[in-house]
Amino acid sequence: MSKIYLDHSATTSVDPYVFQKMKPYLETDFGNASSSHGFGQNAIKGVDWSREELAKLFGCQFKEIIFTSGATESNNLVIQGIVKAFNENKKQKYHIITSKIEHPAVIEVCQELEKQGIVEVTYIKVNEKGLINVNEVKKAIKDNTILISIMYVNNEIGTIQPIREIGKMIEKVNKNRLKSEDGRSHQKNKSVDIYKKLFFHTDAVQAVNYCKMKAAYLHADLITISGHKIYGPKGIGALYVRENTPIKSIQFGGHQEYNIRPGTYNVPGIVGLGAAIEIINKENKKASDDSTTLLIKTITSEKIQKLRNKLIKGLQNKIADIEINGDLDNRVPANANISFNNAEGESILLMLDLEGIAVSTGSACASGSLEPSHVLRALNIPAEKCHASIRFTLGKNNTDKEIDHLIKILPPIVERLRTMSPIKK
Repeated sequence: MSKIYLDHSATTSVDPYVFQKMKPYLETDFGNASSSHGFGQNAIKGVDWSREELAKLFGCQFKEIIFTSGATESNNLVIQGIVKAFNENKKQKYHIITSKIEHPAVIEVCQELEKQGIVEVTYIKVNEKGLINVNEVKKAIKDNTILISIMYVNNEIGTIQPIREIGKMIEKVNKNRLKSEDGRSHQKNKSVDIYKKLFFHTDAVQAVNYCKMKAAYLHADLITISGHKIYGPKGIGALYVRENTPIKSIQFGGHQEYNIRPGTYNVPGIVGLGAAIEIINKENKKASDDSTTLLIKTITSEKIQKLRNKLIKGLQNKIADIEINGDLDNRVPANANISFNNAEGESILLMLDLEGIAVSTGSACASGSLEPSHVLRALNIPAEKCHASIRFTLGKNNTDKEIDHLIKILPPIVERLRTMSPIKK
């Protein structure tokens, strides 16, 4: 059987349509998008087209889209850029709220700013299912809180956070902050009011394929996405920045992207991102809308969920003593994070790889680390069960036949590893 790829949360293949849209900007329309001649003008048309597709996704203005090199840069720009803007307005130690299960591209930025003494940070806990309580976020807000950054979908366990509810709560907090002593709002004087506000960012990298993304619906000020998680190319990402959000550039050397993100436009990448978003926009337009959930039910997502459920049920029937990590109800359809107790996860991964099946033991960004997953530890899962976990993440090209093959191949691997394990129940 050909190789089976079940690690779509790490990265995806480039969709054939996306590749075809990119090709002209690698071959004939290769100009620098900042150049005034015809080659440059052809290139900038591709950039503008992509920006329009992203504006449709977020339901926002054309000018509220910033292109970056990916999610890590976008998250850095949000956190460092907002802190820098506030510090330029008034020097003081500000407060940020995030969660214990964020991607390292958020957590490590916060930790670095803490280390430098620039900010204080509160890391919100999650429950045993990996979900954040909105009231816990509210209770953590202080007078000097300027930013709350909570991921939309967790990259390891696939849980969907209550982003809309958090956003609505923050809007209420901001209404109170913007009231004057006589009870009236200073909304007209934006230059003053903007630094009284609390801003809300969500890293939505793992959400775009499956969840509602309209900024107004989510009540978000800033949203991060990445191309290579949605069948687009690597090395390209985007950031939605609501108008009048104070954010300063953290790098210099050009005037691109409204003087916020300098650097020569990665035109093929930008067009590829736009093409990937175009596919999603078309699917979402045809999808059934369930107002009670953040998920969007598309033909693709329902197919993936059916395969994911088959995978879980098949493994539960064939292998004893396994546990599903995270909430299965509030979860994207592609994700199954499973602990195979008394079998080492890294060994499972390597033995599956020898069989031509690609999976993950957690976040791809943390591969090579001997530390247990910070996400699973945040769910109060013991270290030995964290080390026994495997993340299966499905994509639109996976088939029933592939899942059947995995269900056949994996049980004897786990049984063999358990007989070798020094840890016995």
